[in-house]
Amino acid sequence: MDRTDTRGFISSGSTGRVSGPGPDSVRDRLVLALDVSSLDEAVALARRLRQYFGVVKVGLELFAAEGPLALDALLDEGFGVFCDLKLHDIPTTVGRAAKRIGALGASYLTVHCAGGEAMMKAATAGFEEGWAEAVGTGRPEPREASAGILGVTVLTSEADVAPGLVASRALSAARSGCLGAVCAASDLATVLTSAPGLVRVVPGIRLEGSGHDDQARISGPAEALAAGADLLVVGRTVTSAPDPVAAAEALFEAVATAALGAA
Repeated sequence: MDRTDTRGFISSGSTGRVSGPGPDSVRDRLVLALDVSSLDEAVALARRLRQYFGVVKVGLELFAAEGPLALDALLDEGFGVFCDLKLHDIPTTVGRAAKRIGALGASYLTVHCAGGEAMMKAATAGFEEGWAEAVGTGRPEPREASAGILGVTVLTSEADVAPGLVASRALSAARSGCLGAVCAASDLATVLTSAPGLVRVVPGIRLEGSGHDDQARISGPAEALAAGADLLVVGRTVTSAPDPVAAAEALFEAVATAALGAA
């Protein structure tokens, strides 16, 4: 697939600039992390919180338990799927895996920037080829800037980040044709400076009063948006709350208010 076409994956050329404005509604900006071990539990949780989240994240635990069936089921529920596998291997292996994930219809797939530009370029090419297959079999084309490879800069569980590491990895992601970069909220300014065209994805989101768990660098939702986040990945602060629906509603209202204030 030509990266200058209008399928809405990556930027034109190799600058990493997305071809559209990115997510354009509150639901589309919120990604629900389904960090559970069974498809039944994942679907039940997604259905319960459907009105607040337009995208769901399938991570290593759920994918190891259910495989591609998890993506199929959640796509059938009408969600966008964020496949968070953080691929990191030789370029050929990653490219082939990315093609298969793209063919399933996932909106996003994560790879580790530490794998290098050759690996990320292979992932981008494979993902686009897979999506071309998906469209050829009848799956609707994704909207502008709504599907692609996301490069993970530095995990939010790491407290100490070497100066310049996030900047160099974000720039590598952009040069490799990635749609976006995953980073801590505290690294958003760096990503905006080094690779301003990338979609910026922030995990480690916590509501007031929530614990850090194993996350070293967390942020509130409004703070992350104010700093330049496009997508917020939200898990335990909602899913482990005494009342997940109430927590999701509080999150949604915080994001809606922040988005309105920025308009």
